[in-house]
Amino acid sequence: MTIDNDLKLPIDWVNQLIKVSGLESLERPIAHIKKEILNKKNISPNQKDIFKAFEFCSFSSTKVVIFGQDPYFQNGVANGLAFSVNEGKKIPASLKNIYKEINNDIGKVKNNNGSLNDWSKQGVLLLNSSLTVEVGNPGSHSNIGWDIFICEIVKILSNKKNVVFILWGNHAKKYLKFIDANNNLILTSSHPSPLSAHRGFIGCKHFSQCNKYLINKNIKKIDW
Repeated sequence: MTIDNDLKLPIDWVNQLIKVSGLESLERPIAHIKKEILNKKNISPNQKDIFKAFEFCSFSSTKVVIFGQDPYFQNGVANGLAFSVNEGKKIPASLKNIYKEINNDIGKVKNNNGSLNDWSKQGVLLLNSSLTVEVGNPGSHSNIGWDIFICEIVKILSNKKNVVFILWGNHAKKYLKFIDANNNLILTSSHPSPLSAHRGFIGCKHFSQCNKYLINKNIKKIDW
């Protein structure tokens, strides 16, 4: 993998970050990734997809944020959107449970092929708390500085107001303190992983609650 200009955040997000803190929060993780690539480490997702969630979902269009944890650490699986895989790939267990809950909640899933690109393009920011991971080594990039960057993203979206923040699992819930609950909707449950889905995720009805909130704010609902 070569180092090129792919490691860039889209300009509309850059403009928002500059208002609050500049781009210092990106310097550490990007420097780490560049070093890893020079050392021939295999990084997931592909370099061109690291900021894919922000490319598909602009700041102005973002109305829902769903948090994942690491990108999928298996080679060639992660595509830059939390929980998503490219069409044709095996659907991961957590995503299967997400589809199951949508079916139970609103009666149907519009697209169940594993790709969540359509959600992103409707304004759903599918955000992993670490945007990268070393292939085969889950959690390996959890301490390289992504957390600071993600906190800043959460803060600027919280200040935007009328955003739905969907936090699944304890790892996602650490962002609660950065969200203005009076001016946004926060939905929490256990993680959709098979290990925890039946401890609160299944039956949470987050998808209908999200759309009800958006409609009440005169914002177009998500076609899940």
